[in-house]
Amino acid sequence: MDDVVVRPVDLAARVDDALAVQALAFGLTEDEVAVRRHIVLRHLLSPGARAYGATTPEGRLVGFVYGMPNDRTHWWSTVVQPYLVREGNDSWLDDSFVITELHVHPGYQGRGIGRELITTITDAARQPRSILSAIDVENPARLLYRALGYQDLARQVHFPSAAKPYAVMGAPLPLPRPN
Repeated sequence: MDDVVVRPVDLAARVDDALAVQALAFGLTEDEVAVRRHIVLRHLLSPGARAYGATTPEGRLVGFVYGMPNDRTHWWSTVVQPYLVREGNDSWLDDSFVITELHVHPGYQGRGIGRELITTITDAARQPRSILSAIDVENPARLLYRALGYQDLARQVHFPSAAKPYAVMGAPLPLPRPN
């Protein structure tokens, strides 16, 4: 991770910095960033929501993660629930910590920053397991999640307005560390 430090971050205060990272990492348009800004700020008001950032010595945010205890009434849960029911995995929506967003600036990917962000946030979770959704293709993010013990709970999950299908993944906590 070189000189990048992972620590709690006031994501509401740094939402624009975080969304700039997400836009680069995820290829978002300005309109998509504007919509996500409101979503992030709303999520941060949820009970138990917390965020961590990866910053350079100069204070530049180069990665972030945020999440919260899952709530079946939240939009994400209502979308993924039928897919999880179909696979017999809907109990994962209970007593789980959901990773809402995890993004690392492309210039900083491959350095262990994503691993450090997700393990740090889940280490602080009181829930016995974690769930997340990721684009349903084999890419570095999905490989990282698998290495951390996440397994597919449902695939080909379609979110409204998302062009690509997602996979819902879950893992028991704490996440394993490399030997």
